[in-house]
Amino acid sequence: MTGVSGLARVLEAGRFAVTCEVGPPKGADVRGLAAKAAMLKGFVDAANVTDCQTAVVRLSSVAAGVHLAAAGLEPVVQMTARDRNRIAVQSDLLGAYSLGVRNVLCLTGDHQKFGNHPGAKGVFDLDSVQMVDVVRRLGDPGLFQCGEPVDGEPPVFFVGAVENPCAEPVELRVRRLDKKVRAGARFLQTQCVYDLDRFRRFMGLVRTRGLHERAHILAGVAPLKSARMARFMRDAVAGVYVPDAVVARMETAADPAAEGVALCVEQIAALREIEGVAGVHIMAVAWEKIVPEIVCRSGLYPRPAADQR
Repeated sequence: MTGVSGLARVLEAGRFAVTCEVGPPKGADVRGLAAKAAMLKGFVDAANVTDCQTAVVRLSSVAAGVHLAAAGLEPVVQMTARDRNRIAVQSDLLGAYSLGVRNVLCLTGDHQKFGNHPGAKGVFDLDSVQMVDVVRRLGDPGLFQCGEPVDGEPPVFFVGAVENPCAEPVELRVRRLDKKVRAGARFLQTQCVYDLDRFRRFMGLVRTRGLHERAHILAGVAPLKSARMARFMRDAVAGVYVPDAVVARMETAADPAAEGVALCVEQIAALREIEGVAGVHIMAVAWEKIVPEIVCRSGLYPRPAADQR
């Protein structure tokens, strides 16, 4: 891994960025991570490494990120406030930086009651806005949250955060995004977008505040694999709006998986036309192998080479 975020270079050069997600294993065998890295390398600019997603215990995001980097895929290490107090957050960040990690995405995290240890105690010492501020301050001005200076070279991360652009009230979502940007977030990845009209309304409010000029907005997309998945996303995932027309399209498709990929490619084409969208974040949960096809069919391949970023 180089000393500077390649994702930051892509975005700051004005190139349309592509990121995706990689889930760490529920164990210490990392051979699957290496295989995913080999499959995705060259098709995305960086890959998010989830942090015990849905509160299910998995290999740590920092360790998984280091393994991905060793295999040639730049990681965006996710870090949640659910499992760490401010001491652990800063300690883990120092460790990550020492191992070459340069991108960090700050999240509150799914509540532990939804995971495989529902009796676990949630920490939530910091919220996501406060965590962004802590990560930014470690690098500039090089201070811990308590105000003491960091010894040696400050860890300057490319700091990211998330937002849900379709959950109501949208105005509140934009105000939260504003807080994250003011705290130091330099890129924002959104929840998956199926309702383009809602997302256009969100981006209109983002542009009104000039937030797209202060941070890079990456729109989330998630390819649908089946009509069942479409109905689940519509009916059971809070904050995700799947229009009935999308569900109907999946229900009547002769090959639902192929239809889901075609829909995702169409969504990316539409998102690229929206002012202020700097890239896409492809969330193909447990379907990472489809990411290269989506990237190619969207006209986003090849990606900038590492030495051209």
